[in-house]
Amino acid sequence: MPYCKKCGNELPEGAKYCPVCGTSASTEETSAASTVQTASPVSEISGVKLAFWGERFAAWLIDVIIIGMVVGILGVFSLLAGVTWWSGWPGWLPFFNFNLGGVIYFLYWMFMDGLYRQSFGKMAMRLKVTRLDGSQIGMGSAALESIGKAFLLPLDCLLGWILYPKRRQRIFNYISETIVVKVT
Repeated sequence: MPYCKKCGNELPEGAKYCPVCGTSASTEETSAASTVQTASPVSEISGVKLAFWGERFAAWLIDVIIIGMVVGILGVFSLLAGVTWWSGWPGWLPFFNFNLGGVIYFLYWMFMDGLYRQSFGKMAMRLKVTRLDGSQIGMGSAALESIGKAFLLPLDCLLGWILYPKRRQRIFNYISETIVVKVT
């Protein structure tokens, strides 16, 4: 089983970089006589570049505007129709967004990231979501990483910024073993 050159963590099969410290997990073996190499961070691995927080925010904002218009239109129609399903849960509580709008955002991000690796915002910003080994994330991982984005974003980002600044992962990206990278 391979281990990380920098932190000693056991690496998952096929990992391109360490899920703990972000060091390149190149399969090239170095001889004991070779000089010690400094580990490259995740953001510089074999042409893969992590998306910056600003780029991710811009992609999120594009998505929120697009889907927000849909959610707003649904809200107007429900208000005009006298349907009160919209107001069952407070629209926004600190760090939580558990309402119908949040469910719509969750479904949008889950399906777009799970099927296409990109939402419309990520497409516009030339970003994509990938697993740590570079493979497609699938619906399960997409659902997990979308929970934080749709329902717990402030807390998800704040803890991610504090705990994983070099890997640029939100908490739910870390849990789902996903990262957001730039499309080359």
